[in-house]
Amino acid sequence: MNQKIIGIIAEYNPFHLGHLYQINEIKKKYPNSTLILITNSNFTQRGDVSIINKWDKAKIALNNQIDLVVELPFFYATQSADIFAKGALETLNHLKIDILAFGSESNDLEKLTTIAKTQIENQEYQEKVKNYLNTGINYPTALSKALNDIIGYTTKEPNDLLGISYIKEILKLNSSIKPVLIKRIGSYHGEQEENDIASASLIRKKIQNQEKVTQYLPSNTEKYLKKNLTLEDYFPYLKYKIITEKDLSIYQTVDEGIENKIKKVIYTTNTWKELVESLKTKRYTYNKINRMLIHILTSFTKEEANNIKIDYIRIIGFNKKGKNYLNKIKKELSIPIITAYQKNFSKILDLEYRALSIYYLPFSKELTRKEYQKKPIIEVDEINH
Repeated sequence: MNQKIIGIIAEYNPFHLGHLYQINEIKKKYPNSTLILITNSNFTQRGDVSIINKWDKAKIALNNQIDLVVELPFFYATQSADIFAKGALETLNHLKIDILAFGSESNDLEKLTTIAKTQIENQEYQEKVKNYLNTGINYPTALSKALNDIIGYTTKEPNDLLGISYIKEILKLNSSIKPVLIKRIGSYHGEQEENDIASASLIRKKIQNQEKVTQYLPSNTEKYLKKNLTLEDYFPYLKYKIITEKDLSIYQTVDEGIENKIKKVIYTTNTWKELVESLKTKRYTYNKINRMLIHILTSFTKEEANNIKIDYIRIIGFNKKGKNYLNKIKKELSIPIITAYQKNFSKILDLEYRALSIYYLPFSKELTRKEYQKKPIIEVDEINH
């Protein structure tokens, strides 16, 4: 069998047995494959904080059969599913992957592809989405209702929804990347564990409650859970920012006048959770509000978001196999590969550095010095399978 180059998009927040199951399933199907992971660094697509820093995340990935770890920039990592998918797929397309493997509740590629094509190509669908939004419901619900009207079915499962965004981006890129679905076992995006498969959110909740999580994690993961990091660690910085900032509407995803409500309620809220609850409406999902607050926290403006495109690939970890693959393709790449932060090199990279500097604020000793290391690459010679 020819060696396949397979891309995985994952946040590993933290890496758990469900993630390991996915990798093992990929290896069963494609035993000679090279696995490339693209992952966020500091904050997540659902508007949360990454409880493991990117260097430790790369070590975990490399110790669990990933060959190459690439950074998904903050710009893409903390936005809606479609923008998240755009950044990840453009990067993986540059890296010339053959297959994108992702988890799916339905395990029905035909269904997800039909939904993706409808969202891209059907003008009636676009009109129905606008009409539903005008009734005051949130965007995901509007999408779901419009789809059901047009094709008679929809999906609300989180991994299927992300998968649809991935397929849409592959179609928009006119890429030869083949989507391959890995059936989700159990319900590991919920609040229940099944056969020791627990969601990352449930694991984080247990960590916050000081409960043991050993049974849900591979043996080489738990040692990296050094700090019980949550959004609450950032609330004092966020509150100061909101109180002192004259115009919150300049920040990315702060729209429709919600800045006025944020300004009003910030004085009577004392935690991140209280602030989110104060802003929650039918129009705004919890994820959307959290992403918005992270954009305010990091001073990510709408002006910065203009005319953005992937203009580098940042490598944060590899093993020998991954290094060999990079050497094989690097002369064919149309954008540069970098291994460390470089000032004024890219708008996306400057934003990444600012977001990372804010990410490290709750840490007493661990600062951003690693960003300036000449070669912040983690090499692992012996992979623990």
